Amino acid sequence: MQRTSFAEMHCSIGQSLERVGEWWTPLIVRDIYLGLHRFDDIAENLGIARNLLTQRLKMLVTDGIVERRAYQERPLRHEYHLTEAGCELVPVLMALMAWGDKWATPAGGPPVRLVHHECDAEFTPQVCCSVCGQPVTTTNVTAIPGPGAASGPGTRVLARRSGIAVEQE
Repeated sequence: MQRTSFAEMHCSIGQSLERVGEWWTPLIVRDIYLGLHRFDDIAENLGIARNLLTQRLKMLVTDGIVERRAYQERPLRHEYHLTEAGCELVPVLMALMAWGDKWATPAGGPPVRLVHHECDAEFTPQVCCSVCGQPVTTTNVTAIPGPGAASGPGTRVLARRSGIAVEQE
């Protein structure tokens, strides 16, 4: 099944999904974060077809989320590690995991627990304001046009509502 491309969508969420929105991709990133760096380990853990994993890893490398590092010369073999962009994606996945733990918990309860190194406590990830540190919710945040706001796929109606000039189609 061919998925829709969001490459032309003028929206940070659409652009993010273009890079990491394919179903297997967050699970591959999760596995690399959890220490599975070798192709065979990731394939076995996920039960993913090898050709599909090859394609996904290639795209993650192209998009700068994962990097390949040689660990053997003959034959040449690589491990996969998260780049800075990949490491910054992990807290997003943790927040998604917290939502899943609350609203779609697997039988037997959450399969993973997180421990914060700074305080050694188990915690539930939440999204917080970068200025005051308070949790953000739909009721205490307002979205306003940013410097890149423009009328285009994914933001056309919002742009019109905010008074940004709408391009003619």
